Amino acid sequence: MQQRKNDFVTNTENKLEGHFKDINHELIELCLKGDKKAQFELYKKYANAMYNTSYRILKNSAEAEDAMQEGFLKAFQHMDSYSGTVSFGAWLKKIIINTSLDTLRKNKMNFENVDEIKSIQYAEDEVVDESIIAYKVEQVKKAISDLPEGYRIVLTLYLIEGYDHDEIAEITGISASTSRSQLARARKKLLELLLENK
Repeated sequence: MQQRKNDFVTNTENKLEGHFKDINHELIELCLKGDKKAQFELYKKYANAMYNTSYRILKNSAEAEDAMQEGFLKAFQHMDSYSGTVSFGAWLKKIIINTSLDTLRKNKMNFENVDEIKSIQYAEDEVVDESIIAYKVEQVKKAISDLPEGYRIVLTLYLIEGYDHDEIAEITGISASTSRSQLARARKKLLELLLENK
C-alpha cells in the first residue's frame, strides 16, 4: 500500500514537471544505448496493438505488418526524440499511424471518395442512431472495414485511436473542418451499412 502511494506521488511529481515517467523507462533507457534485447522487449509488448492500429487504417494484413515493422524501426532509430511528455505507447502509436498513412499515400489512395462526397451532403454534427450499439462487435468491425478509405481513416483515428479533429488534420493533411464532415459522413455511411446487413 505504501509502495503504491509512493509510486503515485512520484508519477504526479513527474507529470507536474511536464514529463511522463513511463512504465517502460528502464527499457527506453537501454534502447537509447542501442540494447537489442530491450528493443525486442518493447517490440513484444506493443507489436499486437500497433499491428491492429495499422490494420484498421490499411485494411491489408501484409501492408499493416510492413508498416508496423517500419514504424518500430523509425521509433528505435529516433528514440532520442522521445521527450517523455506522453506515454511511450502513445508516442509509438503516432509513428505507426503516420507510417500507415504514408503507405496509403504511396499507393495513391485518396482520403476522400469525391463522388460520394459531392452527391451526399450531411450535417457535420449529425447524431448516429443509437441502434448501432445493439450490433455485435464483429458486425461493426466488418462495417467499418467496408467504409470508403477516407471515411474509415477519420472514423478510426477519431473514435478508436482517440485523436481530435485538429490532430487528425495534422496527421492526414486535411483540414479540421474536413475531418469533422468526414466523421459525420462516415457515421452515416456506417449506419447505412449496418442497416443493410441487419
